[in-house]
Amino acid sequence: MPFIDIAFQADVSRYEDAEFEEFSRRNCDENLDTRDTAIEELRRLLKEKGECRPRRTDDAYLLRFLRCRRFIPALAHRLMVRYEDFRSKNPELYDCDAFGLQRVKDVFSCTLPDNPDNGRITIMRLGKWDMDNTPAEDLIRCALLLDEICAMQPRLQILGVTIVIDLKGLGLKHMRYLNLKIANQFASLLGVAFPLLLQGLHIINYNWLFNSILPMFKQFIPQAGWERIHFHSNLESLHKHIHPQYLPAEYGGHCKYLVTCKEWLSKIEKYKDDFMVQDLRDLGYRVK
Repeated sequence: MPFIDIAFQADVSRYEDAEFEEFSRRNCDENLDTRDTAIEELRRLLKEKGECRPRRTDDAYLLRFLRCRRFIPALAHRLMVRYEDFRSKNPELYDCDAFGLQRVKDVFSCTLPDNPDNGRITIMRLGKWDMDNTPAEDLIRCALLLDEICAMQPRLQILGVTIVIDLKGLGLKHMRYLNLKIANQFASLLGVAFPLLLQGLHIINYNWLFNSILPMFKQFIPQAGWERIHFHSNLESLHKHIHPQYLPAEYGGHCKYLVTCKEWLSKIEKYKDDFMVQDLRDLGYRVK
């Protein structure tokens, strides 16, 4: 089987590979000797505080939140509260055909394989957004679906994700569709209210237009979040954070496997299992 198909199959796997134990200690402060204690403490906080009613409280689900909050139960609890609040306030983002979001086309892509330094590298090209055929809500829907599926995978819970936002081609026509609600939803998906470890957010090819809307996003991102956001005026600056071997040619790299969102979703649909189908349906997605 070609490597790329093996990678797609891995994205629907919930197998915890022993080789990631070291990365879990480094990235998440996960300790197998104390993991069960942390899970029970988080479960106790959920019950005693009663600030949210998560759809699941099994060990595997709680691990998603503990891993991206360095196994500190109190912080994982706060994240669960924010995540459930996001879901309750934005049910329309889940009310769609999960695998019908391929119409977003070239806006999102990712590089494979994942690497220990950056996790899954996802590229978002806002300049390729076709507003006439794709509403802004669908951009958020697609980003949310990518996050939800990645969060199901123990490997990516541990390695996390790195996001590159390419603003080349962003114009006034795009700006008309960006508002406070979109900014809030987008910020929520960048780790503010979502259980996925963000290794870094890198913004390239920005211009004065972006500077004009930056304050709109700033109000929704806490100070700690800004420590992971980097602005790059050239590729050399980007390469200080992401080695060229992990980047596609258009960003000065030589990664062979750049997968479009359309291709990724079609392959995930092909390899999806009953667990993934049920999990997506429980979230509110329509899945055939």
